[in-house]
Amino acid sequence: MKKTLQTILSRKTAVALVLAGTLATQTGCNKDFLSPEPTSFYAPDGTLINKAGLDAALATADRHLRTYWTYFNYQDLSLPISTEYMFTDMAVASKTDDGNILADIATRVTPTDMPERMMWYWDETYNGIKYANTVINYIDKASDVSDADKNVYRGRAYFHRSLRYMDLVFKFKDVPLVTQLLKQPKVDFKSTKREEILKMITADMEKAVEWVPEQKNMSLFGLINKGACRQLLIKLYMATGQWQKAVDQADILINSSGYSLMTANFGNFINPYPQTWPITRNVIWDLHRPENKGIAANKETILVMVNRNGTDAGTKMNSMRNWLPWFDAAGTVTPDGKNQALRFAATSNTQYFRPMYDYTHALGRGIAHIRPTWLATNELWTNISDAGDLRHNSTVGNWARVDSLKYNDPANTTWFGKNLRLYNGATLLCNDTIRQWFDWPHYKYYIEDPLETNNPNEANHRGGAGDLYCYRLAETYLLRAEAKFYLGNAAGAADDVNKVRQRAGCTQMFTTVTIGDIFDERARELNMEEWRFTELSRASYCLALSGKADEWGNTYTVQDLATKSYWFNRVSRYNNYYNKGKAVVRGRAYTIGAHNISWPIPQSAINATGGARLRQNQGYSGYDPAIVMWEKWEDAVADESK
Repeated sequence: MKKTLQTILSRKTAVALVLAGTLATQTGCNKDFLSPEPTSFYAPDGTLINKAGLDAALATADRHLRTYWTYFNYQDLSLPISTEYMFTDMAVASKTDDGNILADIATRVTPTDMPERMMWYWDETYNGIKYANTVINYIDKASDVSDADKNVYRGRAYFHRSLRYMDLVFKFKDVPLVTQLLKQPKVDFKSTKREEILKMITADMEKAVEWVPEQKNMSLFGLINKGACRQLLIKLYMATGQWQKAVDQADILINSSGYSLMTANFGNFINPYPQTWPITRNVIWDLHRPENKGIAANKETILVMVNRNGTDAGTKMNSMRNWLPWFDAAGTVTPDGKNQALRFAATSNTQYFRPMYDYTHALGRGIAHIRPTWLATNELWTNISDAGDLRHNSTVGNWARVDSLKYNDPANTTWFGKNLRLYNGATLLCNDTIRQWFDWPHYKYYIEDPLETNNPNEANHRGGAGDLYCYRLAETYLLRAEAKFYLGNAAGAADDVNKVRQRAGCTQMFTTVTIGDIFDERARELNMEEWRFTELSRASYCLALSGKADEWGNTYTVQDLATKSYWFNRVSRYNNYYNKGKAVVRGRAYTIGAHNISWPIPQSAINATGGARLRQNQGYSGYDPAIVMWEKWEDAVADESK
């Protein structure tokens, strides 16, 4: 069955069929492709009529959810979540030897040029919808599943479909709504209004919360559970302006669902290279060890994505390769012109025999596909100064700074063992500060790859497989804070933000908060966990619905988000690269536009549906507000059956 679900389709298919949830990949828009080869069709009638088939379909949906973080190929340099962060206040593209680097977002991103993983998000998100629709459409044919259990399957499938649609509407705005598996090609799709899709999936998730069991009543971690459904419903209640309902659902998750913030050390203590980078055990370090994310002792985990080394569920993430600075680059040198940091092959399978200052294996070997902004490395931690914050603490080993590393060439007797420095007097010692010199959260990015650390000939450490958080309770507190803010309860919102800060060891607390304070705290707590762009897009929409002002006193309207949004104001003010005119890479200046709050509808999808059926987003070529959309989600669903 696994093979059936993963190799069901030929690549010679039309985008229209991808949208229909019938075929897996797109490669063209020629109408000849609308008569697919027989091998192109997914034929579930013989495989999804029993529990085993349904389990396999949901397992495929679970696996594909994980790929938003891991992608499919561990050698890949462009993780989907990295693309998310390029559109935010937190990071920019930084692979400066790439002539196609996505720096000039404002002009580069078009319906026919969607760099990095932008097009992947469109295709793969509709793939996830397809897997969910498969279960929903076939559940009643499963003769060996009780009616109650059918609702459990249905609820889990609703979660997958709803999460994917929430991602789509806050990336691409008005998109085709597909709820069925079509029996024949359909080439007349129309867009459905974002508001209507949100209404439908909110109603679906209300049912899922009723049907899907609690994690504490399940024998396995990693399956969609009631807590995960409730977390998604909180976001959807906010996206539909139902602030009090969002608070009520968060109250249930926080107070009566068996979850709690982890406030003390727990699980296994992983201190991989104490001779090079010692860790003083602390709760933040333990919380983010992949080995501890999916264990029963971790009461904070709401939904873990199982991704373990040595299993068929493990996909290497290359986290250190993608996100760490290239601190061993030849262009960054000692004051006497030698290499500042050497890479060593592991000389023994026992870590304690490795060279002193073996940063490649202790921290990871990065090439900085993306780099953090000044906000991410500095302002977040100084605008509410708190030396006790474990999330930004170098003393315990959680936070890494290039100038905390030591020159590690034993042959350089003058500088060996001394701290790396960016300047020698007035002389800059680094020829690429974008890519080679920045701080990073070691506790988040370090995911050991035993195959590399235990290979005596390996001089790289890119990052391995490890369990990942999809949802945890810290985010629930921050979601409740956001909902309280929209309700006008800024003091109550501050209490929830403070809960997260207290667990991190902070002493500076809020008495009241702005939406900016809440999203600053999300940035501190959920870096590289949350879909940062999607969440900022959602919050911009919610803030406009609420009529509340942002931290600068601005108010917004839903109709005008393509020209004025909280997301754009935040990125413009806090990202020290975009629209500042200070950095140019390969002839590309760092720019971003207000219209980029919505990504373009791919031109290939528009072409495949007749050329004028899908509405392009404002700010992109082909935008035409006169193109008719479905005004009611029920009408879009009814049209699928014609």
